[in-house]
Amino acid sequence: MQIVDLRQLTSRQISPLLAEEEAQWREELRWDYGGSIELIKKFIDSRSLTGCAALEHGLPVGYAFYVLEEHKGLVGGLFVSPRFSQEKFSHLLLADTLTTLNGIPRLGRVEAQIIPFGFSLEPVLTEYGFRLFTRQFMIKAITPANGGGSADVITGPIKEGPGAGLILERWDHRYFEPCARLIQLAYANHVDGEINDQYRSEAGALRFLKNIIILPGCGQFQADSSFVLRQPHTGHLSGVILNSCVSTGVGHTTQICAMPGYQGHGLGRLLMETALKSLAVRQFTAVSLTVTSTNERAVRLYEKLGFTTIKKFAAGVWNAY
Repeated sequence: MQIVDLRQLTSRQISPLLAEEEAQWREELRWDYGGSIELIKKFIDSRSLTGCAALEHGLPVGYAFYVLEEHKGLVGGLFVSPRFSQEKFSHLLLADTLTTLNGIPRLGRVEAQIIPFGFSLEPVLTEYGFRLFTRQFMIKAITPANGGGSADVITGPIKEGPGAGLILERWDHRYFEPCARLIQLAYANHVDGEINDQYRSEAGALRFLKNIIILPGCGQFQADSSFVLRQPHTGHLSGVILNSCVSTGVGHTTQICAMPGYQGHGLGRLLMETALKSLAVRQFTAVSLTVTSTNERAVRLYEKLGFTTIKKFAAGVWNAY
């Protein structure tokens, strides 16, 4: 077995391995990873994807890559073929990646939030001094609404119950900046703000939103099944839920949050039930999401709504200071 720089390979050499990765995402998580695979191939052929690969008898059997973003490094992906020792090779690839990142001057933070297949990355992350947070990948079956004429979600002022006095609207691009402000405030003292530092500033939250809405990494954004709760007579938001399509008939909730002061009053359930109804009308059969395990209130809500945890994984964070 040999570890080499990922930039020594071509997409043609690594394509069989990427095909195995795509199949595993589909089988275990019901996620079409094809869009991401095509981006990875593009960056490999342009020699711009930084990372490493494990070769066995000259053939790629695993790879890992990282991305640099201002002051921090992100472990962007890691996969080893199930035909080989996934745990052994994954630990070697992750250790090589973290050693490289550790040697980059003035890098103040590294985030590693990888969903592994067939192994755990916790021993290596712990060895390199990462704080670990358990995350859950949850999924819920949806019964598609009968007939194409089924009643869709009605937007407009909410007159009673949770959210009374607010206005329910579908996502519109004019909400990018108000939503970024909402995310910063919602996660100001939240564990997810420790895991993802983009949540800590409006500029970072805006980059996050553009990544999940415009780029294909989290599937095809579904504006018709994404909603905001707006305060009347202003552009200020009190809550948001965003959804994407990650494979035929399968949605993924990429973001759901409420403004402090509105939390704990049923807005999360209202937004989730609204999105589920919208997805059912559009003939979706399942929806998934990820949640941090210590966010117990959210976990309980999702379980009450019928979500089941199918995988747990570690999100790791390393800070220089």
